[in-house]
Amino acid sequence: MTRRSQTRIILYVNKAPINWYSKRQNTVKSATFGSEFIALKTAIDQIDGLRYKLHMFGIPLDGPTKVFCDNDAVVCNATHPESTLRRKHTSIAYHRCREVQAAGYIKIGFIEGRINPADILTKLLPGPKMRDLLLQLFYWNNKVPPSI
Repeated sequence: MTRRSQTRIILYVNKAPINWYSKRQNTVKSATFGSEFIALKTAIDQIDGLRYKLHMFGIPLDGPTKVFCDNDAVVCNATHPESTLRRKHTSIAYHRCREVQAAGYIKIGFIEGRINPADILTKLLPGPKMRDLLLQLFYWNNKVPPSI
């Protein structure tokens, strides 16, 4: 109705979903590319907070956190430093994503939209697809996650 995009995030620790986030974005974007970058920045901010909390609890973190995005153009632009953006709002999200990627805290990868479990948070899905995504959400450790 408002044409604003939904940000959908599911956080996993040791292959178990521990937190989910779903919110309508504050601005209307003319393309999904900008919306996906804003969502990726939101996910990175949440992961940064979670990594800090786990560190403060004394839990060792080995390697980068894997982040999966279902927009191939965003994954490509977030992982290749030679790409540039023109819009300031998207550019801020882009630089935040590039910063944590370059620091080695985050590793961004692509997941196909048809198997993205975050879709159950905001999309109206037919019964069989909803069931498949719920099984994937709760039994992620039995399936091989997408590789980065």
